Amino acid sequence: MKHLYLASLLVILCVAADGTPAAAAETLDRTPRTAIMSAFEPEWTALQSMLVARKDYVVHGTVFLTGTIEHKPVLLFQSGVSMVNAAMKTQLAIDRFTIRKIAFSGIAGGVDTDLEIGDVVVPDAWGEYLETVFAREKDGTYTVPEFEEKPFPNFGMMFPQPVQIATGGRQPEKRFWFPVDPQLLAVARRAMGAVALKDCTLEHKCLLHKPKIVIGGHGVSGQAFVDNAAFREYARKTFDARVLDMESAAVAHVAYANGVPFIAFRSLSDLAGGGPGENEMGTFFQLASDNSAAFVREFLKQLP
Repeated sequence: MKHLYLASLLVILCVAADGTPAAAAETLDRTPRTAIMSAFEPEWTALQSMLVARKDYVVHGTVFLTGTIEHKPVLLFQSGVSMVNAAMKTQLAIDRFTIRKIAFSGIAGGVDTDLEIGDVVVPDAWGEYLETVFAREKDGTYTVPEFEEKPFPNFGMMFPQPVQIATGGRQPEKRFWFPVDPQLLAVARRAMGAVALKDCTLEHKCLLHKPKIVIGGHGVSGQAFVDNAAFREYARKTFDARVLDMESAAVAHVAYANGVPFIAFRSLSDLAGGGPGENEMGTFFQLASDNSAAFVREFLKQLP
């Protein structure tokens, strides 16, 4: 029996090693849908209020909602905060539902000095700025190992790097920027003129400007809540970034690896340390969430 068990195990290992695809997880819904993701509860709540013909699914503790918004089939779910949560939930959605497009709706910190709280930004590419080397310091100088790259200027000991992507048996690909789907960007441009953005909270705390929509430029994401003026300036200068967040680039990465078109809508809840006083995310969180969700709704309305 021992020999039989070992032989069976060897067969299993050989089958697993020969490149045969693993059995796919059960598909829970076969209607082609646009996945609409958000990280925080208020973002998720704003989107749920738009959903028609809601049906709930729970997969590994994550609630997925199917239905329609503006007569377009959608899948809504909350990723949770952080790059790991966002990547994990994106892949889970792709594996268990029939996803044709992915859109992320949420808040962000503003990096571009031309942007203000409440503005909605739709970057055309996303990068992972904390894919990085923490370099060795000697005599006030930071030294990166020879086998690492230096594609960007450093921020102290931090030297941002491209991320390596598995490509199904071919030579692994390295890239820093994950492009947003150009057709989805074109839809966003058509939709932007029809969106009315809020400038006051429910508590009647109002902005001194009218929020605007900006399409294009770069966004960067990482495992850090940024409230630091020096790093904000670095991110703007180094990456030509307009916004900083903690999820979008991870979703863009997973979408790229799966060949699924991606776009992200990010409304500014704060200025990532660039404001004159304390961080204002707590004050303008819901306003920013609602502005992003309003644009997503119009985007879906315009979607072919």
